[in-house]
Amino acid sequence: MTTAAELDAADPLASFRDRFVIEDDLIAYFDGNSLGRLPLATRDRLESFVREEWGRDLIRGWADRWVDLPTVVGDEVGALMGAAAGQTIMADSTSVSLYKLLHTAIDLRPGRSEIVVERAGFPTDRYLVEAVAKARGLDVTFVDDPTDLTQIVSERTVVVVLNHVDYRSGLLLDVATLTNQIHAAGALALWDVCHSVGALPIDLDGAGIDLAVGCTYKYLNAGPGAPAFLYVAEQHLAAARQPIEGWWSAANLFAMGEQYEAAPSMRKMLSGTPPVGGMIAVQEGARLTAEAGTEAIRTKSVALTSFALGLIEAHGLDTVTPRDAARRGGHVTIRHPQARQVTAAATARGVLPDFREPDLIRLGLSPLSTSFVEVEAGVAVLADVISSIG
Repeated sequence: MTTAAELDAADPLASFRDRFVIEDDLIAYFDGNSLGRLPLATRDRLESFVREEWGRDLIRGWADRWVDLPTVVGDEVGALMGAAAGQTIMADSTSVSLYKLLHTAIDLRPGRSEIVVERAGFPTDRYLVEAVAKARGLDVTFVDDPTDLTQIVSERTVVVVLNHVDYRSGLLLDVATLTNQIHAAGALALWDVCHSVGALPIDLDGAGIDLAVGCTYKYLNAGPGAPAFLYVAEQHLAAARQPIEGWWSAANLFAMGEQYEAAPSMRKMLSGTPPVGGMIAVQEGARLTAEAGTEAIRTKSVALTSFALGLIEAHGLDTVTPRDAARRGGHVTIRHPQARQVTAAATARGVLPDFREPDLIRLGLSPLSTSFVEVEAGVAVLADVISSIG
């Protein structure tokens, strides 16, 4: 059997680990699918931004470079997901961006009466679907098995909201097949790619996806609270109308006119002043990801998760993550009845996993910053903790 050290030695992305802040007091960081490590380039860029761009240039920074960041960085992130320029923009939080896209979808499909969403999807998605449906007088249909929608979507369906990767188990859905099923009913496909962007290739344009939303603080390593992005396929852009119209979405940003006129471009999806520091961090994370390449990142991700699952099985631990690499994303999940206690004990010993109610321990394995030796050491600690707890 190939050792962890040998896998690291043969890893073509191994050198990227040296480009992150690595914590000396940790044995293993298994929470990259919630908050990625800090890239050294981002640390340096933000220091420069504070000292020079903000500190020296002050308001001049808007005219010099900041005003175009939502679209410039949006296109860089979009390129990682197979999106042509002009369809992706950095905006608000994931929740606010999803709120905008839900209203946009309803307006694009007038006369329909139902929104479909996964029952076990990320809580924000479910909460917002229910809130928007109530506000717009629509019904909500919950899906228990999102792998086949042929008996779910109909002429009543406005939009289907799906998570590309299940935030608990790591189940990876077939974007192209499910999008085709949604389109067969004349509905729109809205994908949440929070747990996949930066960890695996996503072909938004090629799959014919209508709308998408995602965060940047996980595998793109943009930092806590970093701004999210939203995607509107070019075919819908002219007719798209979002509900939070602000001065940044106006056709003439600085005209301050009495009458609102939406920008004809993706800028129409903005609202208020965007977070410059956050977008700079996103840009550095996106560039690091682009340099490594999403195909190479996916190859390592599969290797990391396969290695972790092998260790989990060898230690006799239970997992809910698919063993088929084609059906899983970038994290693996252990199931244990004392998951909360195990997570706390492992954290105290220098291994940081992620607890999810009621009995799940997630191991987020970020391909650019996680080594095989780290995975081996971390799983060994988890197994020892579980053995001691019983």
